[in-house]
Amino acid sequence: MRFKFSIIALLLEAVFIVLFGLFVEYDTENINSYLYFKDVHVMIFIGFGFLMTFLKKYGFTSLGINMLIAAFGLQWGTLMQGFLHRGEGEKIFVKIKSMINADFSTATALISFGAVLGKTNPAQMLLLTLLEITVFAGNEYLVTEIFKATDIGASMTIHAFGAYFGLAVTFILYRPGLKNKHKNEESTYHSDIFAMIGTLFLWLFWPSFNSAIAEENERIKIIINTYYALAACAVTTFALSSLLDERGKFSMVLIQNATLAGGVAVGTCADLTIHPFVAMGIGNIAGIISVLGFRFLTPVLASKLKIQDTCGVHNLHGLPGILGGIAGIIVTAVQSETKKGVELTAGKQAAALGSTIGIALVGGALTGAILKLPIWGQVSDQNCFDDSAYWEVPEEEKLYEINSNNYDEHSRFEAVM
Repeated sequence: MRFKFSIIALLLEAVFIVLFGLFVEYDTENINSYLYFKDVHVMIFIGFGFLMTFLKKYGFTSLGINMLIAAFGLQWGTLMQGFLHRGEGEKIFVKIKSMINADFSTATALISFGAVLGKTNPAQMLLLTLLEITVFAGNEYLVTEIFKATDIGASMTIHAFGAYFGLAVTFILYRPGLKNKHKNEESTYHSDIFAMIGTLFLWLFWPSFNSAIAEENERIKIIINTYYALAACAVTTFALSSLLDERGKFSMVLIQNATLAGGVAVGTCADLTIHPFVAMGIGNIAGIISVLGFRFLTPVLASKLKIQDTCGVHNLHGLPGILGGIAGIIVTAVQSETKKGVELTAGKQAAALGSTIGIALVGGALTGAILKLPIWGQVSDQNCFDDSAYWEVPEEEKLYEINSNNYDEHSRFEAVM
């Protein structure tokens, strides 16, 4: 990895710097939007990062590579979305909204990272981020500029897209050697606590995520709808977690993930004319399908379809993202609504949902085929889910052995006395 990863990373960063020099200029905007940017930024770097620290020997990679993907991806996202949305011959004018959208583009790669967590190397993740954000930007342009669909909280364009892109990648990168659970593919008490930190950050800041790029007069509606959707989803998740356990106990996996599904699902229609009780209903349904997905669907995907979804992104982002798209279709079919002078229709929303899933699956499959090439030096099955393959890690086991030996000698001395 010493030369392969470093050369790729430095070369791509040099390209980014040149492109920024040629095409990017400052723009001015009300600094009040920076408050929303900060919330989204925290979600990307802390929320997503800590959410994936549940694996007992993979915390360095979960946090570290999450940071790498986000820092790398936000630069490429700025360029890709800028090229597509700028006028002919114009510069890319960067403002706070551009920075928020850049963070949004990295969210798709971070979601996909969850599907392949523990089974890829850093060089592969750089390439995945580069390719996925390119495809994401094209699909986002198609949904917003061609279909003229609404997706203010990006249930479809970020969450469903990132999930199905990642699932297609992990399908192509299927490892028969991991069919039976790897010894490191499990959590510990403390690793689950760290993952719960990520959940809490995401849960608290999700109203900002859904409302960050909305018009000022619509933000309060989005915040309220997201707020109550998350609350209803959390209560439902706790209830079902206990109900589905034979001893009535809670599952930390479900609490870490399914409690967030309401924020995903309400995103598409959060700015439409729905009442808080409708948002709560969407959150409730999202919690149900997410919990059931973790409990019953994930094992089927792994055993029957050869989709090894490490973090269960299908249940947190994929299924709730589809639910959000369907909710948008229903709401626009029931009542006519206009956004920015464009009439929203169920047909436009359906086209947006269908294209997003289709493009994500095709793009993910092609990306998986590229990542599977032998030149990237894929980690062996034995070294999956282990930080020591790519990180300098503390030699805790040796320290433990020394302490154990000291304890044994002390015990033998007392026994002799």
